Amino acid sequence: MADEKFDVIIVGAGPAGASAAITCARTGLSTVLLERGEYPGAKNVQGGILYTKMLTEIIPDFWKEPKPPVERHITEQKVMLLSNQSAIHLGFKSADWRKEPHNCYSIIRVSFDRWYAKKAEEAGAELYTGVLVSDLIKKNGKICGVKTSEGDELFANVVIACDGVNSLLAQKAGLIDEWRPDEVALAVKETLALPKEKIEERFSLEANEGATFEMFGKVTEGMLGYAFLYTNKESLSLGVGCKVSHFQKTGIPPYELLDHLKAHPILKPLIKDAQSLEYSGHLIPEGGYYSMPPLYTDGFLIAGDAAQMVNPSHREGSNLAMTAGKLAAETVIESKKTGDTSSKFLSLYQKKLRETFIIPDLYDHKDLEEKIEERPELLTDIPDLVCNAAYEYFNVDGRAKRDVQSAILKKIFRNKAVRKIIKSELNLKNLLGLFKGAVKSALNYKNLS
Repeated sequence: MADEKFDVIIVGAGPAGASAAITCARTGLSTVLLERGEYPGAKNVQGGILYTKMLTEIIPDFWKEPKPPVERHITEQKVMLLSNQSAIHLGFKSADWRKEPHNCYSIIRVSFDRWYAKKAEEAGAELYTGVLVSDLIKKNGKICGVKTSEGDELFANVVIACDGVNSLLAQKAGLIDEWRPDEVALAVKETLALPKEKIEERFSLEANEGATFEMFGKVTEGMLGYAFLYTNKESLSLGVGCKVSHFQKTGIPPYELLDHLKAHPILKPLIKDAQSLEYSGHLIPEGGYYSMPPLYTDGFLIAGDAAQMVNPSHREGSNLAMTAGKLAAETVIESKKTGDTSSKFLSLYQKKLRETFIIPDLYDHKDLEEKIEERPELLTDIPDLVCNAAYEYFNVDGRAKRDVQSAILKKIFRNKAVRKIIKSELNLKNLLGLFKGAVKSALNYKNLS
């Protein structure tokens, strides 16, 4: 690959990078998409959920293709709170989710990323795989290209970094340091082969329908995180993830946590006789709003995981990445018209993000994990308490219902963890602090740049 000059160089052929490449190339910009893996998706282990709306904004009617890169359209979503022996389910299933375009699909990223990068090539982008970008090229303080490990130099008006959670380019640009352990989570996932008919029977699904499960409670051994199970065509994606800082504190090996999950008496029948196909681990950015780096500088933009664009409380990442990649591309297109690639002009990208769901959602959930960490009993005592209360409520043992309910309430309000939470929330100073914080938060959001 000889030294060349492009309108835009995009590093990373995941959802953010491919979205940016498709959007730029369609307008005629000379676009190059660089991927360090042997092929797009080769280094990605996600078996997750893809939301339709964000993809159809870039590839309309993609699901009508002869072989769309998706597994099952999701018609049921469940949240489960688990103790060691029991589970409380909160779920939603809708016939409306059977209608096209479906709300979301389960996907295997290896397949999806290859398909999506191919769409970028069809739009006119040049895709190069097996290319490790080692540094940025700067001229008069402005980023104007990249260097590869093979010694090639490629130049561009703008570089868009979509190179994942450990973004080397964002570090080289001086916009981030290495993430702290409390800003990233480590997820381990196993792909389990199971015949199509068994999946549909066990999960009460019609043909090609899918279900998702998010599991909280004892499955994370008191660490901040959750487990998940997604149904694919002929396999299950089963995994669990927790903050790296919590893994460091507890010393629990991630594989042990996954083995514990697989042995849970509620989950075990669902994965019975399933054969392991793949085991993998992956870092996930979970620092959220507070950890987002500056998203632009002269000649440079950041999108996707590289910019901490993940909403863990709603298990959303790919949809944020696709939207951000598209908006980064739109910013580059407008900069091409004016010839201005300065930081001041490229700040338009952040303005665009604020007008979508991305920054508002990250902002609204910015304190969630911190609040949970302040109350560790939510991850330890409360799951047991709630599941035991449900067991007593539904168990018929000859007692009058009023006696059962009275016993349940006594156990709840005598529980040390519950009393600690109530005492904390009813503290007048704390309530005033929460009120002031809410007002300040609302005012600050209006002034976000």
